[in-house]
Amino acid sequence: MTEIQRARMLDAMVRAACQKGAANVTVANVTQGAGVSRRTFYEIFDGSRDCLEAAIEEALARARERVLPAYEAAPDAWRGQIRAGLVALLGFFDEQPEMARLLIVEWLAAGPEGLERRRQVVERIASAVEEGRTLTGIPKGHTPHRGGEAKKSDGPPPLTAEGVVGAVLSVLHGRLVRSQSGRLIELTNPLMSTIVLPYGGAAAAGRELERPVPDMSLDGRSSRAPEDVLKDLDMRLTYRTIRVLAAVATHSGGSNRAIADAAGIVDQGQISKLLMRLAKLGLLENNRTGAATKGEPNAWSLTAKGERLERSLRI
Repeated sequence: MTEIQRARMLDAMVRAACQKGAANVTVANVTQGAGVSRRTFYEIFDGSRDCLEAAIEEALARARERVLPAYEAAPDAWRGQIRAGLVALLGFFDEQPEMARLLIVEWLAAGPEGLERRRQVVERIASAVEEGRTLTGIPKGHTPHRGGEAKKSDGPPPLTAEGVVGAVLSVLHGRLVRSQSGRLIELTNPLMSTIVLPYGGAAAAGRELERPVPDMSLDGRSSRAPEDVLKDLDMRLTYRTIRVLAAVATHSGGSNRAIADAAGIVDQGQISKLLMRLAKLGLLENNRTGAATKGEPNAWSLTAKGERLERSLRI
C-alpha cells in the first residue's frame, strides 16, 4: 500500500509542477492531487522539495530505462549510438509530456541540490557526446597546445560537448514551454545535425538532415500496425494500450498489479478495465488456474492475435 501511495503522490507532484511551476507546489497540492492525508505524505516525504526530488529521480529512471537499451544496442559507433539514444528520449518525451516538462523545464527550479543533480546528469550526457572526438582523431579530453591557442588539427575545443548538450536542451525547453509545438520526435534530424557538426563537419551534419524521420507512435514504437490485425478491433491504438501489450509480452502470466507496474499505470481500476477490454477483443487471455476464487490473482498472457499485434508495434 505504501508504494501505491508513494506512486500516487509522485504522479500528483509531476502534474502540479507542470501546472503551477515546481517552485510553487505545496504539500497541499500533492495531497489533494493524490487523495492522501498530510500524515500519509509526511510518513514518506520530508516536504514538497523532497517529493519533487523523488519525482525527478523517478522520471530520470523511466527515461533511462528507455534510452540506455537503445543506446547500447545501436550497431554503429558514436553517431549511431547518439541517434538511437536521442530517438528513444524524444519518443519517451512525446509519450510522457509532463515528465518531459519536469526534466527539461521545471528541474531548473528544484533548488541548489536539484541543480547539482541536474549538473551531474548533464555532465554524463556531455561525456557521451564528447566521444565524438574519435571522429576527428583527437583523444577525448585533449586540450589545445600553445597556452590554449587551438590549432586546426586539435579539432573541436574542449567545451564543445557541453555547448552541444546545452543547445539541445535549450531547443527542447523552448518547445516544451510553448503549446501546440508539434511532436518532439520530429526534431531528431536537426538535433542530430547540430550534435554531429562540430565533430564530423558540414557534410556529415547534412547527411543527418537527410535521414528518414522516425515514424513513431507514443511509447516510442512504430505507429503502423498491420491492417489485418486492427481492422476487426473496436478500439483506438493509444500509447497506454501499447504499453500494456508490451508489458504482458515481457511479463507473461503476470497479475493485474505486475502488468500495471511494468506499464507504468498507477490506477488499479484503470488497468483492470483495460485488461478486461483487451481480453474481450481477443488480444489477451487469463490463464489463472483453478476456480476464480476471491483474491486469486489473474495471470495474463497474449493470445496469438495479441502476439501478432504486439510484434508489429516494435521498432
